[in-house]
Amino acid sequence: MSTLKPETRDKLKGVSTATLATALFKRGLRQQFIQDVRPLHPLKESMVGPAFTLRYMPAREDLNQLSAFRDRAHPQRKAVEDCPPGAVMVMDSRKDARAASAGGILITRLQARGVAGVVTDGGFRDSAEIATLDMPAFHHRPSAPTNLTLNQAIDINVPIGCGDAPVFPGDIVVGDNDGVIIIPAHLADEIANEAVEMTAYEDFVTERVRDGHTIVGLYPATDEKNLEIFAEWRKANGR
Repeated sequence: MSTLKPETRDKLKGVSTATLATALFKRGLRQQFIQDVRPLHPLKESMVGPAFTLRYMPAREDLNQLSAFRDRAHPQRKAVEDCPPGAVMVMDSRKDARAASAGGILITRLQARGVAGVVTDGGFRDSAEIATLDMPAFHHRPSAPTNLTLNQAIDINVPIGCGDAPVFPGDIVVGDNDGVIIIPAHLADEIANEAVEMTAYEDFVTERVRDGHTIVGLYPATDEKNLEIFAEWRKANGR
């Protein structure tokens, strides 16, 4: 598990996944946004934490009976109990929401343990209940059937694919009301710093556009005069 600096976490909470996607794209990383997941309730602030992963595979019926949950080392149950406080559990459910990745009781347990959030490219059962929790939760769509009907939890904290995004244990997960993006752990500090700078300029641009200015030469900043105005704006606004 990577060590996420508190100052980096704070910076990432104040920037959008859209801005992060652009910063990653500049570095040639094009597949870091998890496709087709959404928060179960609107977020007041971004979800940020290092990834702790769980991988599902197609179920083999003779191994995936209800009795499997009697095993105290069952990967799904063990993942819920082992996911560190402050981390985000990310589940590779094969982009298959026909069976639930987890339900209200397990997600409530994650919240009680101080986990920062949970993401699956499948679905959650008890979605209305999960939507009332304080912890951010992202999924594709509600799904009532137990995961045992189709998926078998098999690996904990290994590299996975979630919604077509590569996720390595310890990568930094950021989720907002647009979705979830994955930042490679070794890039977290520099991406956070760059995204804060980008956000300051985007806020400046938004203000200028609202005041009636053209985006030509402003966004992107191809006119040096706009950069001079931006420098003055930053001083005036403490940015």
